[in-house]
Amino acid sequence: MIDLVIVGAGPAGLGAAISAAENRLEVCVIDEFVKPGGRLLGQLHEEPDGKWVNGIAEAQKHYERAIQLGVNIKCGVSVYDLKKLENGWCVYTTDKAIESKCLLLATGASETPIPVPGWTLPGVMSIGAAQIMGNVHRVKPGEKGVIIGVNVLSVAIARELQLCGVHIESILLPQPSLVSGNAANPEKMMASLLRLSHLAPSPLIRFGGKWVSPKLGARLYPKNGFKMWDIPIQLRKTALEILGENQVEGVRIAEISATGKVVSGTEKTVSADFVCIAGGLTPLSELAAVAGCSFCYVPELGGHVPLHNEFMQTNLTGLYVAGNITGVESAKVARAQGTVAGLAIARELNTLADHADEKIDAAIAGVIETRRHAIIQFQPGIEKAHTELHRRFYESRGETILN
Repeated sequence: MIDLVIVGAGPAGLGAAISAAENRLEVCVIDEFVKPGGRLLGQLHEEPDGKWVNGIAEAQKHYERAIQLGVNIKCGVSVYDLKKLENGWCVYTTDKAIESKCLLLATGASETPIPVPGWTLPGVMSIGAAQIMGNVHRVKPGEKGVIIGVNVLSVAIARELQLCGVHIESILLPQPSLVSGNAANPEKMMASLLRLSHLAPSPLIRFGGKWVSPKLGARLYPKNGFKMWDIPIQLRKTALEILGENQVEGVRIAEISATGKVVSGTEKTVSADFVCIAGGLTPLSELAAVAGCSFCYVPELGGHVPLHNEFMQTNLTGLYVAGNITGVESAKVARAQGTVAGLAIARELNTLADHADEKIDAAIAGVIETRRHAIIQFQPGIEKAHTELHRRFYESRGETILN
């Protein structure tokens, strides 16, 4: 029986593996993808200070450090079941069953699909799939595309696709439905867009983002939208249908009011050879459910998340979580959470040396600081949501948090 199995080789999983191995734990990391790095692999962007972030290089750096520390990383291996043992966990994989004293789930997040008429045509994909094609496999998803869904993910990846030499014709909203929910509401999406205004290349948009209310902004938003990096972001247009015979050939769109109602007589078709659907992200928590974790539904964190505390402990002995499974945030926050989890597990297994509590407290403070200074916030109120989630964890155990 080894000390720790980590499911997920993204920033959280690798961060945890490094901090655990630095404290003398025997660690095995499992990931179903053929390369370690998780969502880091698809990231390539310029930060406001002009520094470029190359996710592949970041992932390689973390991977090399983990290997140097003796971490066993198994890629191309899937986990299909978990079983609680008397003194640990058994992780069932497509390679073999592995027993460990502790288990960390760092499975990340999955994209939320939004059904659009014609979405089964070849050339329709999720926005994350397009990112992986361009940044990881170096293959263009197409020459001219339309993105359905205005959110943090779609705007950021649209810029990355542009850097791949792809023309983005438009980023616009889906039609209102039970599935699309707020994603089809111009006022709600205006609020989301205003949280990204500090990244805009235009001083006018950056200034407006500080002073314009979402409701007023949606009503004043020009029908043809604003451009960021020469990409039209159109909150007053919606995608009615994806068109094509054997593959994507275009998208039928229409103008909408500030409340999301289609304006009759405004329909037209724009040509495109691929379409990306950006429905946002949801914590990928199926394995936590299989394990028997308690869950909480927290909209600010992306949906149902395993109940856990600030040490990344769940309500099950020896089971920890870190990264986007605990709430959709940036890779930097996930990496910081992984560090906390690795240290907390080392403390549980009595290998964390002098000043253990101080080291973990410092790491927790690092998560909070990283979250507060994150360039991109997927949802408002994330910090408060985490605090409330931790309160619920202790309440479920009959304990209270002393502020």
